[in-house]
Amino acid sequence: MSDLENRMIALRRDLHRHPELGFQEKRTKSVVAERLRALGIEVHEGAGVVGVLRSGGGNKAIGLRADMDALPITETSSHDYVSTSPGVMHACGHDGHTTMLLGAAERLAKEPTFDGTVVFLFQPNEEHGLGARAMIDDGVLEQFPVEEIYAIHNLPGAPTGQISTRAGIICNSETLFEITVKGQGGHASMPQTGVDAITVGSEIVVALQTVVARKLAPASGAVVSVTEFLTDGQRNVLPGNATLKGDFRARSPEDRNAIEGFMRQITEGIAAAHGIQASVSFDTQFVETINAATPALAVYRAAEAAGCDLIKDRAPMSFSEDFAQFSAAVPGCFLLLGNGEAGPHGQPLHASDYDFNDELLPIGAEFWTRLVQDRLPPRKDQES
Repeated sequence: MSDLENRMIALRRDLHRHPELGFQEKRTKSVVAERLRALGIEVHEGAGVVGVLRSGGGNKAIGLRADMDALPITETSSHDYVSTSPGVMHACGHDGHTTMLLGAAERLAKEPTFDGTVVFLFQPNEEHGLGARAMIDDGVLEQFPVEEIYAIHNLPGAPTGQISTRAGIICNSETLFEITVKGQGGHASMPQTGVDAITVGSEIVVALQTVVARKLAPASGAVVSVTEFLTDGQRNVLPGNATLKGDFRARSPEDRNAIEGFMRQITEGIAAAHGIQASVSFDTQFVETINAATPALAVYRAAEAAGCDLIKDRAPMSFSEDFAQFSAAVPGCFLLLGNGEAGPHGQPLHASDYDFNDELLPIGAEFWTRLVQDRLPPRKDQES
């Protein structure tokens, strides 16, 4: 095991012990900035942390992004580097993503054989879909313009080190919804005197399942989920009001808009059938993540050069990813890196006993290095 690999493991576990929620990544940002400065890399701090590494006189620049935030989850792991922050843990592997990119930064800074600029983007608050936009609003893409941008996410359940991606849609959008039902409360023994909001709300919940099953094309990849059902009912009081909350996922703006229309139609139609009113509001937190063709091909080449098992044109993922904001602004590619199939490495993302696989640290650093070598030409003084 190399000295760099040992130090990456130590750093990843340190970050795991000290997780921070979105827009609260004060310690994490400080650690990242300190590591970059120690490597002689130009550092800029704002909503996130940006490292700029220039080599030679080339004008081309590429961006590499890692996310830094943790989740509001109480860790149940048994390893010796569990979270020291009650109710907060790195249950998505962002500690590993950050460490892999820092490892690549060290390798590239010590052997800057490329001609051009690498911009390392360490993003806050990916989990709520707010961090990429915060960095963009900070002017990061104007101050540090890049021609292409890339990001890695680990994937539990896939073989360790396996890389997979595709051109086109790679991650779904996420839209939150809230449905308000205004019925007429009454006595539980005399339901005929009012309009029970639970009954109406339940009809809406069931009918919403027809949006994907009967109103969109098969294999659309859309998902509609009601996750909360809140009422003002009591032990013997039928509720007059109900609020349904949830989210839906889509793989195209067209499907996203269609789902909103169908949900409004269903909600208002069922309410009208009961002689009451209901309304629905939407908030798209994540847009669809779209990979550009040229960056996707570059990922294929870099994966093969790094000796990784590679799956081309993988099926899109149903989860959402804040990297979508970057890849909507600049041609980019989001890729998955297998985290392992057993034990805590195979547990689902966001599980309380999930853990990032430290075997990925040198693999990820090697992949990033190979990608830079693929996208930026060698310096003239390095050519043989």
